[in-house]
Amino acid sequence: MNFRLLITSALIGLGLTSGGAQAATATTTFNVRITITTACDISTTAPTDVNFGTQPSTATNVDNQGALNVNCTPSSPYTISLDNGQNGTDANTRKMSSGTAQVPYQLYRLATRTAADIWGSTTGTGGNIYAGTGTGTVQTVPVYGRVPTTNFPAGSYADVITATITY
Repeated sequence: MNFRLLITSALIGLGLTSGGAQAATATTTFNVRITITTACDISTTAPTDVNFGTQPSTATNVDNQGALNVNCTPSSPYTISLDNGQNGTDANTRKMSSGTAQVPYQLYRLATRTAADIWGSTTGTGGNIYAGTGTGTVQTVPVYGRVPTTNFPAGSYADVITATITY
């Protein structure tokens, strides 16, 4: 056997010939995406009621507060409106009822409880809604209430307010 043939056969057996297979590579790219939508939640964490407690019929300007808990996407603007309740014809005429008897009360956006602070559902110029910006965590939004006078028949009075968040 030829010595050269013997070495070539040995190299082929070991895979060391110059014409052997070599590793090849190829590349590609792909995108990673997400679309995040604005979200606001006003109902997961229950609100705190505005509870004026037990008062004598001679009390005036009985104040208390409750709170709404809002969680909105960071930097997202939102507004909260409050309806007229079950017995009011507008935000200025809210009333709690006990049978046919009714006690007027008011809800405000600010603790100063002025006429300009009344919280309602009017948007635009002269609007009386609450405006805020989301932080991505639960924000507590105070609801300030006042009963101007308790000079009404004895009883337990109540009303239901619906809060609506727009974002």
